[in-house]
Amino acid sequence: MEVALPKDLQQHASLAKRRHAELCRQKRVFNARNRIIGGDTEAWDVQVHDQKIKEATEKARHESFAAEMRQNDKMMCILENRERKDKKNLCRANSDFQQCFQKPETRREFDLSDPLALKKDLPARQSDNDIRNTISGMQKFMGEDLNFHERKKFQEEQNREWSLQQQREWKNAQADQKCAEARHTETRLQFDETARHLQKLESTTKKAVCATVKEFNKNQAVELAERKKQEKKQEQEDNLAEISNLLHGDLLSENPQQAASSFGPHRVVPDRWKGMTQEQLEQIRLAQKQQIQEKLRLQEEVRQRDLDWDRRRVQQARATLLFERQQQRQQRDLRRALDNSNLSLAKEQHLQKKYMNEVFANQPTGDYFTQFNTISR
Repeated sequence: MEVALPKDLQQHASLAKRRHAELCRQKRVFNARNRIIGGDTEAWDVQVHDQKIKEATEKARHESFAAEMRQNDKMMCILENRERKDKKNLCRANSDFQQCFQKPETRREFDLSDPLALKKDLPARQSDNDIRNTISGMQKFMGEDLNFHERKKFQEEQNREWSLQQQREWKNAQADQKCAEARHTETRLQFDETARHLQKLESTTKKAVCATVKEFNKNQAVELAERKKQEKKQEQEDNLAEISNLLHGDLLSENPQQAASSFGPHRVVPDRWKGMTQEQLEQIRLAQKQQIQEKLRLQEEVRQRDLDWDRRRVQQARATLLFERQQQRQQRDLRRALDNSNLSLAKEQHLQKKYMNEVFANQPTGDYFTQFNTISR
């Protein structure tokens, strides 16, 4: 079932109206009795009727405009008469104000042309506070005032108040100075304590650095002694080898080594060479063993150094991880405490709001302010 919208209803009504108009036109056109050759009298009548209605509407419109213009003219006349009366009343009020409040006696320069100026003039001195007693008038001198005793008493009282005020200010200044000295002393003690603490930390750091340097120097000394020992051992072995070579050389004994060439130890004389001796083979094997041991020692040192660095890196990473976990734990505890506090405050506000709503709903209208004052207390 479809729902008919207002737009659909309007469109259907428009189509029905057009369909009805088309049917009426077809009846007029195809009706042989009412149709005249070349013209439609009913359409002409409708046009004449429409023209008359249009002329009547235009005439009514012009008449309404004329009535509105007459009304506007009447209103303009009324407003002009009102404005003329207002201007007249304003002029009358201005004249009355000038006669009542702007008299010649109230003018600023009236005293220059006042005929009764001498009668109205005041004596040279009426009192000590007379504003007309200027310095050039010489009407009052020092010590000739009328309230000499009151002035002297006031000056004594003023001097006493000044003295008491100076004493109070001096006492306050002493108290402020003592307080400032106490704060200065406390600050100096704090600075001394801080300096002592920093000095202690510096001495501890220096001791740790000295211990580290001492350990490093000790290790260096051990390595140097070991290297010198190896060098000395190697030198002794070289010396023994040289002595042995001399003892078993070609000059002292017949040695197959006489086949060695003068062009280098790696070359021999072919016609005198009997092959490598057992000592040469042993020396080669000994040199190879020494090379192997030296290489193993170097590899062990590198491995120990890498293990040391790895251990330090793991310790540093572990300390950093523990510190981050501690910070996360502290932040989580703080967030949990803040959430609990906000939750408790929200519950209290909700209960208070609920209680207020219940009180306002149960109490009569006259007891509203009494209940509000009780809750506020």
